[in-house]
Amino acid sequence: MEFFSRNTVFWRAIFESRIPILGSVAYAALALTAYAADPTSDQLAFFEGKVRPLLAKHCYECHSTEAKKVKGGLLLDSMEGWMAGGDSGEVLEPGKPNASPLMESVRYTNKDLQMPPKYQLAEAEIAVLGAWIEMGAPDPRTGIKVMKASGIDWDKGRKHWSFQAVTKPIVPTVVDTSWTRDDLDRFILTKIESASLTPVPDSDRFALIRRVTLDLTGLPPSVDEVGDFARDPVSDDVALAKVVDRLLQSPAFGERWGRHWLDVARYADSVGKTRNIPFPYAWRYRNYVIDAFNSDMPYNEFIAEQVAGDLMTAADSKDRDEKLVATGFLALGSMDLNERDKEQFQLDRIDDQMDTLCRSTMGLTLGCARCHDHKFDPIAQTDYYAMAGIFASTTTLSGQQSRQGGSKDYHQPSLLARLDSPIPFKTPTGKDANAAKVSLLQDRLKQIQASVKKNEISKSRRAEVRKEVAEIREKLAKLGNTEADSKKGNNKSVVDEILDPNTPLAMAASDGKIADLALRLRGEPDIRGDVVPRAFPVILRQATSPAMPHNGSGRLELAKWLTSRENPLTARVMVNRVWAHLLGRGLVETVDNFGASGAAPTHPELLDHLATRFMDGGWSVKSIVRTIVMSRTYRLSGQNQTINAVADEDNHLFWRANLRRLEVEAIRDSLLAAGGMLKRERPAGAPFDASNVSDLSKGDKKNREGSSADTIGQPIRSVYLPVFRSKLPGMFTVFDFAEPDQVNGHRDVTTVAPQALFMLNNPFVVDVSTRAADRILAQKLPDDKARVRYAYAYALCRYPTETEITRALAFVSAGADRRSNWSALTQALYSAAEFRYIP
Repeated sequence: MEFFSRNTVFWRAIFESRIPILGSVAYAALALTAYAADPTSDQLAFFEGKVRPLLAKHCYECHSTEAKKVKGGLLLDSMEGWMAGGDSGEVLEPGKPNASPLMESVRYTNKDLQMPPKYQLAEAEIAVLGAWIEMGAPDPRTGIKVMKASGIDWDKGRKHWSFQAVTKPIVPTVVDTSWTRDDLDRFILTKIESASLTPVPDSDRFALIRRVTLDLTGLPPSVDEVGDFARDPVSDDVALAKVVDRLLQSPAFGERWGRHWLDVARYADSVGKTRNIPFPYAWRYRNYVIDAFNSDMPYNEFIAEQVAGDLMTAADSKDRDEKLVATGFLALGSMDLNERDKEQFQLDRIDDQMDTLCRSTMGLTLGCARCHDHKFDPIAQTDYYAMAGIFASTTTLSGQQSRQGGSKDYHQPSLLARLDSPIPFKTPTGKDANAAKVSLLQDRLKQIQASVKKNEISKSRRAEVRKEVAEIREKLAKLGNTEADSKKGNNKSVVDEILDPNTPLAMAASDGKIADLALRLRGEPDIRGDVVPRAFPVILRQATSPAMPHNGSGRLELAKWLTSRENPLTARVMVNRVWAHLLGRGLVETVDNFGASGAAPTHPELLDHLATRFMDGGWSVKSIVRTIVMSRTYRLSGQNQTINAVADEDNHLFWRANLRRLEVEAIRDSLLAAGGMLKRERPAGAPFDASNVSDLSKGDKKNREGSSADTIGQPIRSVYLPVFRSKLPGMFTVFDFAEPDQVNGHRDVTTVAPQALFMLNNPFVVDVSTRAADRILAQKLPDDKARVRYAYAYALCRYPTETEITRALAFVSAGADRRSNWSALTQALYSAAEFRYIP
């Protein structure tokens, strides 16, 4: 019966009482007939005399742990092996030979899968296998732990470009030496010249100031900034350098580039999936990321702190808290809180952590090896579980728990880390758990009573409040307490804690019970193979790689290994991300995949040149950003050139600038800035109210819609808006916001009708346009022609042509409603494709 209960969804459903009991009894009786839990002596004799010799003779060469290369991920030298199946799934169903893929393959009825491949078994041998399966596949080879032998060609795998060490290439010589502004330009120009092409002219200063300001801050330049740059009498190099240095020091830089990292960190303010419980302290991690980019924290330290900040030496309590908050990176996963299987939930969380970490930092899809050896890259399933052991030895403090034991108390403040203590806040149990609940309820009641005394509760809210008080008293009574106890305790209510930015709680990670993890055959949590010692993937393991400690999870060693100069991926992946954000496409187009199924680099030497400079420069992100935006390559216009387009239509040689659509945050923030509504100050805590501090999977109409109307109208930068999984504001979904439950180093860019309709009809856009028109009309300008010029400079960072001026003046002069006409004109400018794109 063990096979059926463990290895098929159908039988698991029976034993977990998911079908009527009468049916389960009938099927259980059938199972007992079909599969012998204790094989009879005749069955054992049949297996040992007929089946085992047949398997050994015809199958073990390719399907045993002794095989040089295991084919199809299938092992037939143990019961656990065939129970686990192969890469294509289960191979036999005891009691049903005609429903077993093994019989289909040996009968040669499947043209795509014929076994053995070089010859067909004799009819008598096929009959033996059929009889064995029909009697229930009795197999005495039980109790054997199976670790599938890897069929990976390691020598071939190591030849892949991304697994080669980063080297400092020789800077090439070029014909037109006057064109280059930086050594990186030489790598670009030499390929352009080799193709007998020439780059297009540079962008004019109007286009360049808009491009660099939006790229570095996500905000448009002001009219004064445009004018100052356009009129600056110094050389282009000097004028641009002044602008770039000013923008790099702006707090808006971290808000813009921090958002890029949040995309790959799958940042969100709720867990998503079946029970969309909020992450009330995710904002601490968000702010940590923004501050890290603004302070130009070395990238290697930035990565290390997110992996193991809690294990690092801290300079003081503030530094300790920041490092602890950094590990929130590991706690932001989208988990199914309805999962009752504790082990399944843990393995899913580990998978999320590994997939996110490996793709974000190394462009490595290690998660593909959870169920079998990687199909494309030299990553064995044992590599996956070796690294998974590090996270299995880690306690994830996300503030939520799954529905284990039938509990529906998903949100648990006790499952968070305390910032005012060096020891994480452990989960209370037994009487302590009740005490914690009582304390929270008591203080909530106390807070309500104080609000009533201060007359802080409006008449419209009193009936809600009365209901809450009654519910609190009922819960206290069930816990053996009375209202008189409400003066006790120091903890705040859950709601108050969430809304109070001073509450010293954070999402984080800490070391847990240290243990290696057993390989799971086909990824099934309850089909275990050998325990795999914690280690790094073989293909990237170096002689100097840190050894796993006996008294720690290994996260600190993982952090050191990730950020070592000997790791060939970490620096390459980051500089490629920077290049992609600034040039519109990475040197490796698949920015999250540097494996065999990803794209090859168009300029491999340039990639290594930038990676080397990045590491030599102290892993400074601001430095590598400045290097690229000061290059001649970055300054090129988007002008088309027929000869070049014919030879390189997709612009792989970067002979011109790529036209790029602004992300939704930059569009929204630009609109707010245009209307004079944008507040540059960072909001305290998370900008959502108590009505959203619940299960976002249900609730009132406002909750179900994600409060989109209120959300996009908030006068704060978009990076500070709440990101509720599956509840994004309409504007975010229309303009291709990154899916917040997975790594997104490159957002999709679509062009669909709802985008134009949003800009034409949405009340937010209409309101912003009216406010922008009022600002234009309030300017002390000589006439409407000057106002039209100001409006264009304000919205598009350029002056209008004479034709555009003539048409605009005719439009704003028609009719008597001058304010309405100017509002419509400004809205037309913001609705133009030119507003949404960087040339």
